Amino acid sequence: MTLFDDGLAGTRRSAPLAVRMRPQSLDEVVGQEEALGAGSPLRTLLTAAADAPVVSVILWGPPGTGKTTLASLLSSGSGRTFRELSAVTAGVKDVRAVIERARDDLSMQGRGTVLFIDEVHRFSKSQQDALLPAVENGWVTLIAATTENPSFSVIAPLMSRSVLVRLSPLTDAHVEQVLRRAMTDARGLDGTIDVQEEALAHLVRTANGDARRALTGLDAAASSVGDGAASITLADAERAVQQAALVYDKDGDQHYDVISAFIKSVRGSDPDAALHYLARMLQAGEDPRFVARRLMILASEDIGMAEPQVLQTAVAAAQAVAMVGMPEAQIILAHATVHAAIAPKSNAIVTGISEAMADVRAGGIGRVPAHLRDAHYPGAGALGHGADYVYPHDIAEGVARQQYLPDELVDRTYYRPTRHGAEASWGDVARRVEQLRSPQED
Repeated sequence: MTLFDDGLAGTRRSAPLAVRMRPQSLDEVVGQEEALGAGSPLRTLLTAAADAPVVSVILWGPPGTGKTTLASLLSSGSGRTFRELSAVTAGVKDVRAVIERARDDLSMQGRGTVLFIDEVHRFSKSQQDALLPAVENGWVTLIAATTENPSFSVIAPLMSRSVLVRLSPLTDAHVEQVLRRAMTDARGLDGTIDVQEEALAHLVRTANGDARRALTGLDAAASSVGDGAASITLADAERAVQQAALVYDKDGDQHYDVISAFIKSVRGSDPDAALHYLARMLQAGEDPRFVARRLMILASEDIGMAEPQVLQTAVAAAQAVAMVGMPEAQIILAHATVHAAIAPKSNAIVTGISEAMADVRAGGIGRVPAHLRDAHYPGAGALGHGADYVYPHDIAEGVARQQYLPDELVDRTYYRPTRHGAEASWGDVARRVEQLRSPQED
């Protein structure tokens, strides 16, 4: 299986410009001189004979820098069987099936296999573990692509068996080079539409080093002006970029914009808007585990003790998402999203820990009161440790009102319940806190 099938010329012509313009040789690759230098792992892999031993590689770089391009070149240049898995849709069963076929090809035909895994950071630990025997025994040559730091997203055993290649962000000059080639190349616009310099500069500037985004903008601009148009103007380019921006890009600015809108909609108690942004993320292929993690954080940061059950819902949702997977996970995430959106809101928890952390960073630490210090080791008693400590379970009420903060902070109050939900003055939390802080009755 290859990324391109020469028998599908019609499909390739109707494919997006970014797909049609994917480099077909090393000479067409732009901006990765260091990664493709003489003697580099990628250069060795791309030029090695089919039966030569090669090392597995993890490609780490921003979107639009050529990770998939380099993998596609391996399909045509290495002489090995090329197979591809997407970490968004593949499971452990898929991984094992590919490995089994690779073993058969190697033993029966002597033909090696290159396995390309896009977005490998989305693979769970068990999925990555399933790759280890194949990589270690040379049944497959792994080419894994990721936009996230693999030190945090790829398991250590897999990292140790692979060479990490970091791809450099593309400069504006690189992006311009890609666009000018697309304007004249037969695979691209084939010189049929002129692009004014102001329009070209706008496409380059708004791409932010992402060649795919730049080509998508050019593609949209060319489609909007239609056949026979004299040229693409600055206004055409501006409209095209705006149109392209409506499409959620899970690796670019829209990723941050949409998750920000999602969180703010939940915080603002708008379940309809929250479900809209949730749907946009999931429809665009966002990792549902990422959404679940954000909901867990939000449950304490924006709701807290005003509705403590939301954190339990969010944690349960995260566990269920990991067990169930898409598409059913969308229902579970919607459940947690609506619960969080309609719940009363409070930031008293985040305010409390923030103020406590600020005091500690400012040196407001103080000595632990003597009666709270550890009294179990020999000699502690002689130092007064534990003396006069009141054991709460010896009191009928079960609460020992004694000094717990250091002397320097004895008057500090960090947790201040709001008047929302369960924290309200007429609710359980605020009343309980008020009782706990009241002086002990004689």
